[in-house]
Amino acid sequence: MTALITLSHGSRHPEAASSVEALTRAAGVLTGVPAVAAHLEFNTPTLEAAAQGLAARGEREAVVVPLLFTEGYHQRVDVPAALDSASASSGLILHRGRGLGTGEDMAQLLATRVPEEASKVMVYSVGSSDASANAAVARLARRVGEIAGCECSAAYATGPKAAAEQNLSPREHGEVVVPLFVSPGLLLDRLDGGLTTAPQRQVLPPLGTALAEIVSQRYQEVAHA
Repeated sequence: MTALITLSHGSRHPEAASSVEALTRAAGVLTGVPAVAAHLEFNTPTLEAAAQGLAARGEREAVVVPLLFTEGYHQRVDVPAALDSASASSGLILHRGRGLGTGEDMAQLLATRVPEEASKVMVYSVGSSDASANAAVARLARRVGEIAGCECSAAYATGPKAAAEQNLSPREHGEVVVPLFVSPGLLLDRLDGGLTTAPQRQVLPPLGTALAEIVSQRYQEVAHA
């Protein structure tokens, strides 16, 4: 049986790790295999430690599903390096699955979270220094708008296109903010805190366990290939 490891970026937020754990458990139930969470930084266990733990339990292989939405630096550089290190130190055969992505399955999921009465929606992401990663989020936002039948655009917390302050100007319109976040995060808290004086704007919670089906699909693509 091939185990599942979810690999998050990691966060200093006190509720982030437990949220990733909950998602991992939910995905493990769907896949019917042992499932453990790991993190690139800030939280424990690391991927290396998670792989060593599975190997100690007699597991021989695992699919690693990065809990990342875009093909930015972490996905292109940090994830492969972490897999190489973890496989070498644990002896576990690690297979890399696709990340969460910004494709049709993600667009459908985000659209289901948009209230029926919403007319203006903002998909709020961490942002990246990689222009193609930000463009992928912008395309995702447009697709969410098409599915939900409303105006939908993207905003970024960091990077050269960080425009949350401008795009989410206070007390403007009845916007719904859909976070493209796996778990609670400091950047999301900063946004939410800045909007507490704008009662006509609704900030939805991070995606959390709603991502379990997508994580399960990413696992199945590799484990049953």
